[in-house]
Amino acid sequence: MSSVRFVAIGDSFTEGVGDELPDGTVRGWADLVAEGWANASDAPVEYANLAIRGKLVWPIVDEQLEPALALKPTHLSFNGGGNDMLRPRTSIAAIVEAFDRVRLRCAQEGVQLILLSGANPSGQLPLGRLVRQRGDVLSAAVVERFSAHPDVLRALNWPDRELATPPYWSDDRLHMNARGHHRVAARVLSTLGFEPPAAWWSLPELAPTGARGAAYYREHVAPWVRRRLARTSSGDGRMPKFAEWVTVAPSSDA
Repeated sequence: MSSVRFVAIGDSFTEGVGDELPDGTVRGWADLVAEGWANASDAPVEYANLAIRGKLVWPIVDEQLEPALALKPTHLSFNGGGNDMLRPRTSIAAIVEAFDRVRLRCAQEGVQLILLSGANPSGQLPLGRLVRQRGDVLSAAVVERFSAHPDVLRALNWPDRELATPPYWSDDRLHMNARGHHRVAARVLSTLGFEPPAAWWSLPELAPTGARGAAYYREHVAPWVRRRLARTSSGDGRMPKFAEWVTVAPSSDA
């Protein structure tokens, strides 16, 4: 088995939604990190991804953390709270406690924690000002809680103003596109001490294809509202894309 065993837990941000491949599967920053890590170290990386879209932060912790630790990883990445920010009533303290639970369990198991904050979608979202305010408070609270734990690796995306601009976001305006996921992957690789491919920081802009005006609300906002009213999630019934280790080998083209 590889000396690096990297497992990712979280929601759509970590699953990779918005970075869809031609066959319809999602890739995302965590997949890209595994690829970049293998190439940068010239050694295979064992990789698992238990993230599932639509999850609130405590279901991520309750459902994904222990199965992830049971895989005996060397590194675990965690992000959550983005879906909580979209709910009418959100407890910042409860979200921060979820982050702290992950930190404590990783410390107990001797696993290196990679802490991520999500990117900021608020500039193009309905009620974006409220989302930004909550995100600012959450980001500051998590940074404060982890200030006494310098051993935790941090890849903080919320403060990245360029990443918050429309060219890094998919048609639904809530999930990053391939360009955004590559930029996050570059930040994580830098946090790990590697030099990411320079192009990953800012790939060429994608041609805009998304619905606008009323069509945007029909296509993207209305389904989200219906799920909230029905108390369902886009992740209901979904399984992790990599629940067990897959080996990511260095690319011969790297």
